[in-house]
Amino acid sequence: MASFFFFFFPHTMKLPMFAAVFFAVLSLTGAASCSKPLYACDSSNSLTKTLPFCKTSLSIKKRAHDLVSRLTLNEKILQLVNTAPAIPRLGIPAYEWWSEALHGVANRHGIRLNGTIKAVTSFPQVILTAATFDADLWYRIAKVIGTEARAVYNVGQAKGLTFWAPNINVFRDPRWGRGQETPGEDPTVAGIYSVAYVRGIQGDSKKGGKLGNRLKASACCKHFTAYDLDRWNGITRYVFDAEVTMQDMADTYQPPFKSCVEKGRSSGIMCAYNKVNGVPSCADHHLLTATARREWKFNGYIVSDCDAVSLVHETHNYAKTPEDAVADVLRAGMDVNCGSYLKEHTESAVEKNVVAVTDIDRALHNLFSIRMRLGLFDGNPTKLPFGHIGPNQVCTREHQNLALQTARDGIVLLKNSANLLPLSKSKTLSLAVIGHNADNPIMLIGNYAGIPCKFVTPFQGLKSYVKETIYHKGCNWANCTDATIDQAVKIVKSVDYVVMVMGLDQTQEREDFDRTYLGLPGKQNKLIPEVAKAAKRPVVLVILSGGPVDISSAKYNEKVGSILWAGYPGQAGGTAIAEIIFGDHNPGGRLPVTWYPQNFIKVPMTDMRMRADSSLGYPGRTYRFYTGPKVYEFGYGLSYSNFLYKFTSVSENKLYLSHPTATQPAKNSDSVRYTLVSKLDKKFCESKAMNVTIGVRNEGEMAGKHSVLLFVKPKKPVNGSPLKQLVGFKKVEINAGDRSEVEFLLNPCEHASKANEEGLMVIDEGSYSLVIGDVEHPFDIFV
Repeated sequence: MASFFFFFFPHTMKLPMFAAVFFAVLSLTGAASCSKPLYACDSSNSLTKTLPFCKTSLSIKKRAHDLVSRLTLNEKILQLVNTAPAIPRLGIPAYEWWSEALHGVANRHGIRLNGTIKAVTSFPQVILTAATFDADLWYRIAKVIGTEARAVYNVGQAKGLTFWAPNINVFRDPRWGRGQETPGEDPTVAGIYSVAYVRGIQGDSKKGGKLGNRLKASACCKHFTAYDLDRWNGITRYVFDAEVTMQDMADTYQPPFKSCVEKGRSSGIMCAYNKVNGVPSCADHHLLTATARREWKFNGYIVSDCDAVSLVHETHNYAKTPEDAVADVLRAGMDVNCGSYLKEHTESAVEKNVVAVTDIDRALHNLFSIRMRLGLFDGNPTKLPFGHIGPNQVCTREHQNLALQTARDGIVLLKNSANLLPLSKSKTLSLAVIGHNADNPIMLIGNYAGIPCKFVTPFQGLKSYVKETIYHKGCNWANCTDATIDQAVKIVKSVDYVVMVMGLDQTQEREDFDRTYLGLPGKQNKLIPEVAKAAKRPVVLVILSGGPVDISSAKYNEKVGSILWAGYPGQAGGTAIAEIIFGDHNPGGRLPVTWYPQNFIKVPMTDMRMRADSSLGYPGRTYRFYTGPKVYEFGYGLSYSNFLYKFTSVSENKLYLSHPTATQPAKNSDSVRYTLVSKLDKKFCESKAMNVTIGVRNEGEMAGKHSVLLFVKPKKPVNGSPLKQLVGFKKVEINAGDRSEVEFLLNPCEHASKANEEGLMVIDEGSYSLVIGDVEHPFDIFV
């Protein structure tokens, strides 16, 4: 999608002034806000109120068919782009398909926070939200976003209710500038996140199945598929051809989208810029129609990433002419073009008999069906379900507390030597806060953000605990070309404790901009040890970043006593950081991505393989396949308490998966017997599920929330088996000295299977272990 609106401002501009200017510019971009919500089928319009497409007693399918049948070819073509014009003769208003709500309603495109509603709740960037490993929390966040989106629409400040989120691409490479937008590197986590987000924003229940045909707002799974490179080493997302094996496609790239569609019932999909194995995603009939619509039963609209249709001809050279490109995407199953290419070339494509009008009609049926499901053809939407949602349900205390809770629960404690943290509230009389990220509110929210209800920076949060708190920037920017080390050293010598707030920002990682370096940029690695050396006591280091950073030097520096990773923690990030540092909250976040060492940059970002290849020195990717050294591993995270695990009950230690109707098991290239999951029906798989109960004891002196991650690993990985893979995760809150039990259900067809080289899911016979922390429980599978 078009790059996040970002610009540099003079370093002499004061932060409050900059924030005001920044958001004023955002508010003024584009058209003014509407005076009322846009809808069709107004009961006072005698010309249209009796038309079949306005009759709510009919099915949406019949209503959409009737509406499309009344359009001229020119009217049809103009509806195929994201900014769809009004059709006055039918009383149909203009509609903007492009709105954003990645981690809160964004102030861009179809949304203008410049009227009755001037701010919305800004949650932490998705990568930090994922670090909570709390699916219930994810659902609650999305539910708030959907509510606030409806409120903005109901007061006339939105031109649409279709939001192009969530981003559920697997965070495959640590350099990816958009990794911050995703739930991390694990396809299971990404899938669970997508379901929680979609159900929440669309108005469904947490467990799904209660929504029916109506939508509070529309979610869109993006970017379909194998998209995780923006701009690296001269190669851009606009030209990249992702060469992906069937094996990796089946068990890494596609599962999050499958979950988003099948379980979440997402009403939108966005096809990506890149090609996959030679075919542009938006022109891939197998991907959009055969897989999404037929196999997964997708019921919604498919939109191109912005200007992706033009690339089919102009950049990918997949289509010989613009008209051929139009034909390719419409026949593939795409419905709406973000951009203007279809508006410009569809008529000539029809005239040249390259495009059939039936393909246009199919797309329009999908598009108008979504608008009808949103209630925009049922009369005044403010008098219908969701119509009561207003400004009093935006930036509520409950919503802001949820943003704070998410930041608290997501922040990860990476190091705490000699229990430096938490600091004493009574004994800490003076404090120095050093770092470019310590008092810059804009850096808290990451990309695709709206105007927050309020900001609390780390400096502001810490100052609320220690009156005598001194702030010094240390670096001019994240790139830290100018570091005032001497001044910072002089300051820290005079205080009791030092907190350094360093890391990255949107100048270092963002859409259309991938990193080339995994360490801290510029002179940060010089500033940190010099300040730590001068301080009276070991310092606390806070890293703000979306992607992983090689902070090995700080990790092994004895004068850096504690390290916190805080992602981009949202509007209340400063409060959450301060509460953790001073012990009012016990950290419980866990890393949703592997943190790689700097030398990982030797691996080409264009290499899409997940599995390691020792013969070529290729280390693989993500915790499931990566065989190289790590700075921190996936799922890592400390606490102020010590949690001990014990397998208290496992229903089966031997699983026999010989199905009475299945053929004899085959053998793979390693002579290991296996069975195809497709040969085992759903009921059989469910009947073989293992009930696993894990006891968790808090041996510390502080109550805390704790994420329990259960993995399964083969004793001997063969033929591309993951080294281990996630079964599931549960969040528990345990008082000091107390014990809790967590239950998991391990379905062997879901959790012990892998993709073979043909992309088919198989289960290998052999010995496995359940893994929780450093505790394992063996079991065997027989096929």
